[in-house]
Amino acid sequence: MRILHVIPSMNLADGGPINWTICVSRELAKLGHVSEVATIDDPAAPWVASSDVVVHALGPGNKLGISRKVGPWIAQNHRGYDFVVLHTIFEHCCYAAWREMRRDKNRLVTFVHGFLDPYFNRAYPLKKIKKYLFWPWAIYPQLRDAAVTLFTTEEERILARQSFRPYRCNERVIAYGITKPQYDREKVLQAFHSAVPEVEGRPFLLYLSRIHPKKGVDLLIQAFAKVYADCPEYKLVIAGPDQVGIVAGLKELAQSHGVADRIIWPGMLNGDVKWGAFEACQAFTLPSHQENFGQVVAEAMSCSKPVLISNKVNIYQEVASSGGGIVENDDLEGTNKAFSRFKALSEPEVAAMGRAALSCFHEKFELEQSAKDFIRVLEEAAKSR
Repeated sequence: MRILHVIPSMNLADGGPINWTICVSRELAKLGHVSEVATIDDPAAPWVASSDVVVHALGPGNKLGISRKVGPWIAQNHRGYDFVVLHTIFEHCCYAAWREMRRDKNRLVTFVHGFLDPYFNRAYPLKKIKKYLFWPWAIYPQLRDAAVTLFTTEEERILARQSFRPYRCNERVIAYGITKPQYDREKVLQAFHSAVPEVEGRPFLLYLSRIHPKKGVDLLIQAFAKVYADCPEYKLVIAGPDQVGIVAGLKELAQSHGVADRIIWPGMLNGDVKWGAFEACQAFTLPSHQENFGQVVAEAMSCSKPVLISNKVNIYQEVASSGGGIVENDDLEGTNKAFSRFKALSEPEVAAMGRAALSCFHEKFELEQSAKDFIRVLEEAAKSR
């Protein structure tokens, strides 16, 4: 099967859908399937040149994320693929692809990736108005016309129905997961400690994701200051790209709570350094206000690390039932509670929670099952044409 993924960028700093697209393409190649990606990246972008997946870079796009090359390219090439998968329904590139495939929509697939979570309407009311203006003629038709619309959890599927009207699509939930690379543990630990020497030999909690208001980083800082006030040896590593310019304000918050010298901001971590961070931490934390899946949660669990997450991370039920982490509300009281519960655990209890996290990862979140689910759904859609 030949599959084309349409997504604005292959830059991993832009979030989980890109990582899934890359990883599942590698996994599908093992099964004999061909995956390619169409983006509005600049062809000279380093992540295009370094990609091991074929990328058709049709940019650069303008400030609005529009590249006039997308529509004509899709019109000329889409018949060379069994399915075209739209990964960001609110972006122009996906609208342009849908527009060119309206007469061939039984080969169109939409992947929602949490973008229809009602959280966004509550958090960004002005953007909600803008989306409503585009919904009936540019966004909703992508869902309505697609052979299948994909969700990563049952929770996400149910929440998506609450955001906009009209709403009708052929819903399917597929497994979602990650591949843990093979690596030498000592080597990745060394890489991490070389990059972040401040925590070598010290216990620390790890946050590793985009630094964005929806992620609850402010809650992390306040909870860490309160719960670990009597543990001066403990550090908090907040790693990730500052996408919307809030790090300066967060550092001021840390200063006002007296923990600025105990929080490390190493920026985005990739490769061996990232996996070394997971291996070195005592626990991973993500008190997000909205998280469609949380690939970083699965990555931490694959390293036998307890995860301290909010009940707005859509895999929280799997985490809670497995015993591989602690789940609380996405507010300061909940984050305080999660940290306090973890702090109260004995070393054997922490180790047991880590083992449970690893078991949950193998059972629920390995990419191999995600790839098989994805192909199964596409094959079913092909048979129903």
